[in-house]
Amino acid sequence: MTDTAPAAAPADTALPRHRNPLGNLLRGALIGVVETVPGVSGGTVALVTGIYDELIEAGHRITAAVRRLVTGPDRVVGAREQLRGVNWLLVLPLLVGVAAAVLTVAGPVAGLVESHPETMRALFLGLVAGSVLVPVRLSGGAWRGAELGLFALGAVGGLLLTSLPSTSLEPSPWVVAPAAAIAVCALVLPGVSGSFLLLSVGLYQPTLQAVDQRDLGYIAWFGLWALVGLVVIVKLMRILLTRHHRGTMVVLAGVMIGALRSLWPWQDASGALQVPGADWPLMLLLALVGVAAVQLLVLVESRLAASAS
Repeated sequence: MTDTAPAAAPADTALPRHRNPLGNLLRGALIGVVETVPGVSGGTVALVTGIYDELIEAGHRITAAVRRLVTGPDRVVGAREQLRGVNWLLVLPLLVGVAAAVLTVAGPVAGLVESHPETMRALFLGLVAGSVLVPVRLSGGAWRGAELGLFALGAVGGLLLTSLPSTSLEPSPWVVAPAAAIAVCALVLPGVSGSFLLLSVGLYQPTLQAVDQRDLGYIAWFGLWALVGLVVIVKLMRILLTRHHRGTMVVLAGVMIGALRSLWPWQDASGALQVPGADWPLMLLLALVGVAAVQLLVLVESRLAASAS
């Protein structure tokens, strides 16, 4: 990707610093809630709430600290230097919020998705559709031919990722490992749902059951490979956001548009899309509620950012 816009400034000097622990706890809870819903990405929430770039930078610094500690050359000193640049007032409350939401809400949310699939998909369709305006705005607008091509490429990618046929695999360690690594990559990408990818390979219910039943062996193995995937995707996204911020935001907007396919309210048991039913007015209303909720959240975030500056 090539941008004529100047590259973003180094993240540690240019990024906003979200230091309100309570606000970051709530952001984490929102991310945790939406990550339990197939078709919705925690990365979307991070983007809407203004912490996406800073989270990528924090993830890069933490993984760099671990690498320095293990491989050197300056080990402890180098690791400490990297960790000093992490906004822990963002990261720690966020992690607590995510964990608390997943442990307490995973079961009930899964139940709602199962018992009211159409209404839940309509609501989240509106939430994600309303969120697309965020990367569009962050890209600077006024797209040229190259940006339109990147947007189309992202949309096709999002559509393909959310059109994977559902399968049913046994949750053996060698199936869980790559699924966890790929799912956490989806968590980082706005619009692409890690839960949806787990659902596509038949590991969504086993993973939620493991969390509900506190299956520590499954959780630890899943977490290990999720960490591997996280290291890879964070490094890649940091490079893209630092060197090609405008183009990256254009692609992410496209991915989010393409990924809306997974949230079409009317689907059969295999995930194939169907024509709208007689309940379309209710579905439309729920989608509009989702759009309005996102715009309200964006407004609140912008007011908070303005008051903090």
